[in-house]
Amino acid sequence: MTDQSQYPLLSRIDSPHDLRQLPESSLEQVAREVRAFLLESVSQSGGHFAAGLGSVELTVALHYLYNTPDDRIVWDVGHQAYPHKILTGRRDRMRTIRKYQGLAPFPKREESPYDTFGVGHSSTSISAALGMAIAARQTGSRRRAVAVIGDGGLTAGLAFEALNHAGDIGADLLVILNDNNMSISPNVGALSNRFAQLLSGKLYTTVREGSKKVLSQMPNVWELARRAEEHVKGLVMPGTLFEEFGFNYIGPIDGHHLPTLLSTLSNLRDLSGPQFLHIITRKGKGYAPAEADPVKYHGVSPFDPDVGIVPSTKPSKPTYSDIFGDWICDMATLDKRLIGITPAMREGSALVRFEREHPDRYFDVAIAEQHAVTVAAGMACDGLKPVVAIYSTFLQRGYDQVIHDVVTQNLPVLFALDRAGCVGADGPTHNGSFDVSFLRCLPNIVLMAPADENECRQMLYTGFQHEGPAAVRYPRGNGPGVAIEKNMTALPIGKADVKREGRAVALLAFGSLVPLAQEVGDRLDATVVNMRFIKPLDEALVLELAQSHELLVTLDENTIVGGAGGAVTEALAAHGVVVHVLHLGLPDRFIQHGAREDMLREAGLTADQVEAAIRRHLERATGARSLKSVS
Repeated sequence: MTDQSQYPLLSRIDSPHDLRQLPESSLEQVAREVRAFLLESVSQSGGHFAAGLGSVELTVALHYLYNTPDDRIVWDVGHQAYPHKILTGRRDRMRTIRKYQGLAPFPKREESPYDTFGVGHSSTSISAALGMAIAARQTGSRRRAVAVIGDGGLTAGLAFEALNHAGDIGADLLVILNDNNMSISPNVGALSNRFAQLLSGKLYTTVREGSKKVLSQMPNVWELARRAEEHVKGLVMPGTLFEEFGFNYIGPIDGHHLPTLLSTLSNLRDLSGPQFLHIITRKGKGYAPAEADPVKYHGVSPFDPDVGIVPSTKPSKPTYSDIFGDWICDMATLDKRLIGITPAMREGSALVRFEREHPDRYFDVAIAEQHAVTVAAGMACDGLKPVVAIYSTFLQRGYDQVIHDVVTQNLPVLFALDRAGCVGADGPTHNGSFDVSFLRCLPNIVLMAPADENECRQMLYTGFQHEGPAAVRYPRGNGPGVAIEKNMTALPIGKADVKREGRAVALLAFGSLVPLAQEVGDRLDATVVNMRFIKPLDEALVLELAQSHELLVTLDENTIVGGAGGAVTEALAAHGVVVHVLHLGLPDRFIQHGAREDMLREAGLTADQVEAAIRRHLERATGARSLKSVS
């Protein structure tokens, strides 16, 4: 339970209804307690941190002024939504966040009625809140809809598509831009705060709308007045762009000054039509280390708040991301045609060193996955060799472009797919569960999955040298610890590697599950194959194994539906070969957040579970006599 002596107000807030019973004069203290509680809880549990510190006052103001959950607040991505969880009945469970069967890392509809829209990827909030505003209009409801989006999320085309639609239909929608990088304008202070309150007030709105009606009957005068308004506002604010979308732009204001927030939001709450509020906040607000380095404190493991994050002194194995980061730097030195592209994931995709060493060949296209793919295709058309470093789950957003712009034209674009398979605490929105299914059906593409660190490096080289589209999918975190060769050698495309000769059972493993297959293979005296290539499949080896084994078992860290195992079955069927096949992989449902080990256990992908599944299948399919052959 929350310590009442440390959190005298917060300990009594079990819902926004409780918050709304407090006098406005106590909200500053509530904000201080929420910020302190966030620091205490996340330092113990780990999780997204700096963004939440910056959104405390906004969260307090929104839940105080709006009748949530009936009024809809949609948070973009959810990194900034921890204070929202604290104030909506989940305070005492915050230490379980991101843990197996604990609180979800992002807003989740099944978890709370206050989570009005499930999120995980960025830039969806405006579209979702607009949908809710339209629903309210259609049903005659007076409920309000608010979208809270960060300056990073506003770089995606989806956000601008939603703004365009909302302005076109005059929706009753409030969009709040939580600008924590001063990426649009640093114009914050007493003058702009006062100006925002005036522009959001009823007098200005009445005069403004009335003038529009009168002056619109006199086209020349109306155009002059419209331009004059834009020029005057342009002196103090960067709102012309949003006004062109049909929004009434307010701001920028100090997002940590509660009186200004409350006054402005109170005015905006009662206005009709599309409203746009621009607030400036500081990521990591209230915790000096996070303010100084918000990237470092964006997502954290447990740490001592009095000390801050201390780099580990223990030598660690390189992650697959590190292997990619080293490879792309080495490859860029060898081939001047190489271009590195990322959709706003420089740190996550390990491109920091590449940007430093090759700044003219590094392109961060912001949160614009579709553009990342198509701009790579354009580069490839004119002789460059683009490498798109992208998380498996984010490539889903650029799938149309992969098909029509890259694969259809058979262009030499290499996709480095990080976070393939189960990613752990970020949960189902971030798991790379589907890339095998949606890529292996495409003509022309070469799709690879490394079993270890060195194979990852060699596959990246293989894909880069290939004169067509290629993708290498690799998991989050460390590999098994195989030494990495400095030299790079292209692997023979479509050829698997037999790791162990056995009998009765053949384990055909793709990528990250090869070490698991080797452990099970030793227990069952089974053949173990590192398949390496999902497409093209080593069909000759598959057919050979089908003739010499009673059971083929496929293992890959992708959904079984459409996964690598399907490629094996399709090859067997195409050649009229009948043999028992067992597919093991991720189930046909979303696995929730937790440690990767917990997720694999839930999917039945531990050594004990795989061995048991094989024995059960053999017993059903071939009887006890065959079972003895693997005992």
